[in-house]
Amino acid sequence: MLTVFAIMLAGIGAGYFLRRIPDIKIIGKLITCFIFLLLFFLGISVGHNEKIVNNLTTIGLQALIITMGAIAGSILLAWFVYKKFFVKGKE
Repeated sequence: MLTVFAIMLAGIGAGYFLRRIPDIKIIGKLITCFIFLLLFFLGISVGHNEKIVNNLTTIGLQALIITMGAIAGSILLAWFVYKKFFVKGKE
């Protein structure tokens, strides 16, 4: 974990010092390509693991329930913050 944190800090430092270079804008497209590549390799890893493939329906249902809960919680909290801080009441 410390290695990941150190690499991230090194990237932030490099980005800070290289931000004035105009041709560095291609980085966004490279990041997108690398994310797609990482997702592809993650898919290969999941497809290769028999335990995950055999329990995909159970895992999928749990993931769906967690996702729906996260979405509902985010919507409720966003609504609360909007009402509390952005809507002027009848004062």
